[in-house]
Amino acid sequence: MDLKVALLLVLVAVIVIGFIRKINVGLLAIAAASIVAYASGAFKAKAVISGFNSSLFVTLMGVTLLFGVIQSNGCLDLLLKKLAYLFRKQVWFIPILLLIIGLAFAAVGPGCVPALAVVVALAIPLAKHTGYNPLMLMLIGEMGTFCGRFTAITPEGILISSIMTPQGYPDIAWPMIKIVLLGVSILSVIVYIYYGGYKIKTAKNVEQMTKGDSFTSKQLIALVSILVMLVGVIGLKMNVGLASFIVAVFLLLIGIGDSKAVMKELPWNTMVMVCGVGVLITLIISSGGVDLVVDVLSSAMTASTAAPIIGFVSGCLSWFSSALGVVFPTVMPLIGGIAQNVPGSSVEEMVSAVGIAASVAGLSPASTGGGLIMGAFQGDPELAKTKSADRLFIEVFAWSVFCVVFLSILAFTGIYGLLI
Repeated sequence: MDLKVALLLVLVAVIVIGFIRKINVGLLAIAAASIVAYASGAFKAKAVISGFNSSLFVTLMGVTLLFGVIQSNGCLDLLLKKLAYLFRKQVWFIPILLLIIGLAFAAVGPGCVPALAVVVALAIPLAKHTGYNPLMLMLIGEMGTFCGRFTAITPEGILISSIMTPQGYPDIAWPMIKIVLLGVSILSVIVYIYYGGYKIKTAKNVEQMTKGDSFTSKQLIALVSILVMLVGVIGLKMNVGLASFIVAVFLLLIGIGDSKAVMKELPWNTMVMVCGVGVLITLIISSGGVDLVVDVLSSAMTASTAAPIIGFVSGCLSWFSSALGVVFPTVMPLIGGIAQNVPGSSVEEMVSAVGIAASVAGLSPASTGGGLIMGAFQGDPELAKTKSADRLFIEVFAWSVFCVVFLSILAFTGIYGLLI
C-alpha cells in the first residue's frame, strides 16, 4: 500500500479508536506515527519528534496558565455576575448580554471551553429570574463563545495562525471573526424566535438577583493583568504565550492563585491532543497525503461549493472528535492547496466555514458544549422535572445538526464573501 494512503487510513483509525475507547487522540497519534515510522523505514525518529510543535505547546500552556490563575480567584465570575445585575431590568437585553459575555470571555484569552462553562452557569439563574427558556439562553451564550474563540490570543486562534501562516495567510483572524459573527448572530436569532424569547416583556423575579460582593484588591489586580498581557502582545509585539507566562508567574509570586492547584487544572488533555495530532499530520504532509486529500476534495469543488463542502465535512468530523484537538489541525492544512486547485475559491471563506461548522457541531451532547448543557440542565432539580434526559439529548443534538446544515447552506449563498 502507498505510504500516504496508509498514513491517511491510520489517521482515520486513530480518530475512530479515540472516540470509541475514549483515549486521547494525541497520544494515539504519536504512538501511531512512531509505529509507521519504524515499520516503514521512511522516517527517522527525529522526523517524528520534530512533528511535535513545541512552540505551539508553550504558547497554549502560557495562555491557559494565565487564565487558570486569573479564574482561580473568582474575579471573572464576579465581573460577569455584576454585568448581569447591571442589566437586570432590561430583560430584552439579557440574551444579547449572554451572547456578548460568551464572545468577550472567550476572546480575551481563555478560548471556547472555559467560556462555555461560564455562560452555561450564568444561563440557568438568568432564566429563572427573567422567565426566558434556559435552553435558549444556554444555546445563545454558547454561540457567542464560538465567535470569540478565534481571536489571535486564544488557543484556537493561535493554532489556526500556526497552520495558516506557513501557507501564506497570516492575517486570517479578523475576516474569520466577521464571518463567524454573522453566522452565530443569525443562528441566535433563530433560537430566540423558536423558543419564543420575544414573548418575555418583563422579568418575573428580578428583585432576587444579586450583584455579589465587592472586588478584592487581588481580584482587581487579576483583572488588570489581562490588560497588561494584551498591551504586551498588541503594543509590544510580544509572543502571546511568553507574555502570558510572565504575567501568570508574577501573579503567582504575589499570592494570586495556587501554583499547584492551577497546574493540576491546566487542560493537559487538550494540549497533548492538539500537538500529538500534529505529529501524525506532519508525517502525512511529508508523504504527500495532504496533497492527495486536496486533489480528491478539489475535484468535487467549484468556487461556490468549496466553503460549504469543507465546512460540512468539518462539522460532521466534529460530531465525533474535538474541533480544537482534531478538526482544526486536520482540515486547516488542506485549505491553501484547495485554494490553488479551485480558482476563485476563498481561503477566508473556507477557514471560516471550517471554524464555525466545527464549533456548532460541538453543541452535540457527545461534545463539550452539549455535554455542559446536559449536565447543567439535568443537575438542576427544578429543570430536570421539566424535560427528560433522553428528550433533552435529542433536542440538543438536533440543534447541532441543524446548525451545521444551515451554515453549509449559508456558505453556499456566497454571503460570507461580502464580509471579506
